[in-house]
Amino acid sequence: MVLKNNEYILDIVSVGYEGEGIAKIDGYPIFIEGAILGEKVKALMVKVKKNYAYGKLIEVIEASEERVEPKCRVYKRCGGCTVQHMSYKKQLDYKFERVKDCVSKIGGLDSLLVEYPIGMEKPERYRNKVQLPVGIVKGELSIGFYASRSHNIINLDTCLIQDEVADKVANITRNWMIKFNISAASIDGSFNKNGLIRHVMIRKGFTTNEVMVVLVSTKKDVPNLDRFIEEIKEKIDGIKSIILNVNKENTNVILGQECITLWGEDTITDYIDDFRFNISPLSFFQVNPVQTEKLYSKALEYAGLTGEEIVFDAYCGTGTITLFLSQKAKKVYGVEIIEPAIINARENARINNVDNVEFFVGKSEEIIPELIEKGIIPDVIVVDPPRKGCDIKLLDAIGKAKPKKVVYVSCDPSTLARDLKILEEKGYKTEKVQPVDMFPHTSHVETVVLMSRK
Repeated sequence: MVLKNNEYILDIVSVGYEGEGIAKIDGYPIFIEGAILGEKVKALMVKVKKNYAYGKLIEVIEASEERVEPKCRVYKRCGGCTVQHMSYKKQLDYKFERVKDCVSKIGGLDSLLVEYPIGMEKPERYRNKVQLPVGIVKGELSIGFYASRSHNIINLDTCLIQDEVADKVANITRNWMIKFNISAASIDGSFNKNGLIRHVMIRKGFTTNEVMVVLVSTKKDVPNLDRFIEEIKEKIDGIKSIILNVNKENTNVILGQECITLWGEDTITDYIDDFRFNISPLSFFQVNPVQTEKLYSKALEYAGLTGEEIVFDAYCGTGTITLFLSQKAKKVYGVEIIEPAIINARENARINNVDNVEFFVGKSEEIIPELIEKGIIPDVIVVDPPRKGCDIKLLDAIGKAKPKKVVYVSCDPSTLARDLKILEEKGYKTEKVQPVDMFPHTSHVETVVLMSRK
């Protein structure tokens, strides 16, 4: 029997979906964050449930050859990079096994369908966007990231997965707030309705080197904003846009709807392959442009387009995949429920002179059957749903539409595998499963799948 607050010597025999090591005592699983497959560890039991327990890693007694010293000084406290203690090769191995496990156990498919993940040559400093919470923690102004499973902000001066410009902007913001006594809208994790600054967001175009800084405040009137603007202009290379975003609500939503351009342009520009995108504070844009190009190229390859096909792009967002598909399709129809995203998508098509795409606002499970009723029959359907996977009504619509191919882009292997099983029952055969490591040092993995009509 495993007891809470007791320490145990354990062998790590498998890996959980979040990258944690799993040990077993008489078949009873114990999840231990920071432990690696094959290690022997000492762990303190911090949560004991009927069917599983969580242990806190106290000591690594026998270390894996794949264990590395994390480069980040706040790694153990920060909730961002959960697998930085693994070598990058080991991280890819873990993501490979995770996708295979989901595909076989949840999807009921052959794990041999899964290819080895496409990794990065340089898996650091890959993010082009960061949103840093600002708050008072134990009397000290902190700008950084939330600690794991909490709203406590860890003050940090550098983050190894963000672009270096984010470190500089965070430092400028911190010094400005201290110097001019600018209040924060969070105190020890609680909303401070009398405070001002909530977040600072930094976006960078990796191709253009254009930088946008967004200060998120509870009010329009922020004292000494001119000094902040001058500091950013003087010290940040490539600065093109400085914006104040107003968010008065006591909510976990970071950005409000009101954006005030304090200096420069309303947007910055970046490219994915040859396509240009104008990026506003509220725009969705993939945070790892290097891997995004690989992911979208694989989706285009799987679609196998010849120039004669009608393609539906469900959950199209701001139209990034739609534009990629347009290169080799006769016509692409993009569908997205969020209206501002569709406005962006139409603008993205316009600035890239793409005229064989059409966008619709609404639920894919409702719009796609309507298009089919009008006689628009898809040869290929591409889906890129949120983490919860596809709506069952959309999967039903795909089954009725009977496209020759379905290309499924997923950010969650579990819901992906569930949906693949449903589509298999609707007459589709899973041909290829390709994971892509969009988020090194984290447990997340993207996957693109090709399915063909049986």
